[in-house]
Amino acid sequence: MKVGVLGAGHLGKIHIRLLKEIEQFELVGFYDPNPESAKLVSQEFGIESFDTIQDLLDKVEVVDIVTPTLSHYDCSIQALKAGKHIFIEKPVTNSLEEAYEISKLRKEMGTRVQIGHVERFNPAFIAAQGAFNNPMFIETHRLAQFNPRGTDVSVVLDLMIHDLDIVLNMVKSEVKSVSANGVAVASENPDICNARLEFENGCVANLTASRISMKNMRKTRLFQKDAYISIDFLAKECEVVRMKDIDPDNENPYSMVIDVDTNGNKKEIQFEKLEVIENNAIKEELISFYHAIKQDETPIVSLSDGTKALELAYQIAESIK
Repeated sequence: MKVGVLGAGHLGKIHIRLLKEIEQFELVGFYDPNPESAKLVSQEFGIESFDTIQDLLDKVEVVDIVTPTLSHYDCSIQALKAGKHIFIEKPVTNSLEEAYEISKLRKEMGTRVQIGHVERFNPAFIAAQGAFNNPMFIETHRLAQFNPRGTDVSVVLDLMIHDLDIVLNMVKSEVKSVSANGVAVASENPDICNARLEFENGCVANLTASRISMKNMRKTRLFQKDAYISIDFLAKECEVVRMKDIDPDNENPYSMVIDVDTNGNKKEIQFEKLEVIENNAIKEELISFYHAIKQDETPIVSLSDGTKALELAYQIAESIK
């Protein structure tokens, strides 16, 4: 399947390298508005740099949009009008109106669109899938050292949106209320934010995102009936702590046991480190998009998913204001 890339910045070059490795795709070339940068990338990867977006669209079936967020809408509309399947790096667009327009045009054209919420393909999150059972409290921390790249949008759209997508994927309920605060420290947009989400089913999610931290952290903790789950997206590790009823006929004398009430009832604590199968998450999401197109199925991270995460991000932004 012939694919082209729009945008050859830091992340764009990663996509170019991986698309060259994926046998299901034939990387035709890329477009970047900076001619000097485009020349260097063309030489580095040995692929064609196109002079215009339209020139590239004429040669491909699939478009991978890895441009700054502010240009996602224009690139997407042009590609969809040309009848192309498109992969859009997160966040889907800079505004909800733009996301709705893309959704409307996608339905008219009948093409496939996937959003680059790459944490869905993180091996630690994949390993944890079987452990989720109606989580009722979720806490996320996504902290990063300052990097000017990405400061054209708030930390909510830059970092927290990853966790918004993850939380919406785990909690099968509508959001009831949103409260948040945030501060612009090093840029013109909020660089640190904390948000509290309350869902119709009673679940509460507390999310913190910062791009002015001294260290990097990407952790999510979930609490549900008789279990606690810890997912480290950065270290790619997942641990589950479960509370199990004790079998009086088969009690393990070495197990950790706690009293759960004043009536003498006890439960056994079990620790399990889940097996995490290493992968390249960006590569996996691109391959999954190929299969969605080939099998004419809704992508794992659909345009609807990306739009819902964006809607929630803007609710948080309004709460900050």
